Amino acid sequence: MCGMPQPPPVRSTAPARSRLDASMSLITNVMDHSLDEGYAEAAARRRAAVEEGRPLPRTVSAKLWLAAGLVLAAVVVTVGAAQTRVAAPAVAKERQELIDRIDSETDAADELESRVDDLRDDVTDRQREALKTAGGASNGTDSLVGLLSGATPVHGPGVRLVVDDAKSAQSSDGGPRESDDFSDTGRVRDRDMQRVVNGLWQSGAEAVSINGQRLTALSAIRAAGDAILVDNRPLVPPYTVLAVGDGKKLAEAFQNSADGIYLHTLEKDFGIRTGTTVQSDLKLPAAPSVIVRTARPRAATPPSQKGTS
Repeated sequence: MCGMPQPPPVRSTAPARSRLDASMSLITNVMDHSLDEGYAEAAARRRAAVEEGRPLPRTVSAKLWLAAGLVLAAVVVTVGAAQTRVAAPAVAKERQELIDRIDSETDAADELESRVDDLRDDVTDRQREALKTAGGASNGTDSLVGLLSGATPVHGPGVRLVVDDAKSAQSSDGGPRESDDFSDTGRVRDRDMQRVVNGLWQSGAEAVSINGQRLTALSAIRAAGDAILVDNRPLVPPYTVLAVGDGKKLAEAFQNSADGIYLHTLEKDFGIRTGTTVQSDLKLPAAPSVIVRTARPRAATPPSQKGTS
């Protein structure tokens, strides 16, 4: 058995299988040798130097660049500190000058505002004096002109009318009573107060005020959003309307007028709250600003014409 010759190994006749990425040899080479051999050698030298305790080699140019960078940084810091020290007094001076200028302009504005107030008071006094003398003191119409124009305060019997929103009133984007069918939310609008005031004038009121603000023949009742403005001054509900006149007669005339019926409809259909009482004595202030368009001070009569017809 041992002396018998061994048969030769059987070789496979099948072709050798090629790599799947054989067609991508360039990409395969880049992936397998992504790091250049020079970088690998340098890294090996640095590793060997660290293990042996030898200092790492540093080129002269690197040392020079490092020294130049440090010198440049020092120069920049020094120059910046010097400029800050030099500019500090100038900045403080400009700041103080600005503060002084602001204080001066503020004082000037306060002085101008005070002068405007004085001039406004003087104009108001002159307007009221012109209204008093417009009709002439001899015929007794000066007080009547001042009363009707709102230039003088007034007191006497009259009617106190309070108009307030409904309890369920809520603000809405569309605004209440903007259509003819009065589909609203129960808020009192500027048009309602216009009709109330006009109805009181028509019923015989001699003087009218809303929430302590005297109305004149030139007063305007307007709306700004949900707020009611009288001569550009906002009012807050409830709206208290004071009308000087023959109290009982004035109240009856207003309730039977078209505007009184309109107010009663708002109360009945939309929940707006109203209340009317006759007062024995009401006090109304003068209008804050009276505009004179036609009244002029009466010229003094020359002495030579006195007593002539």
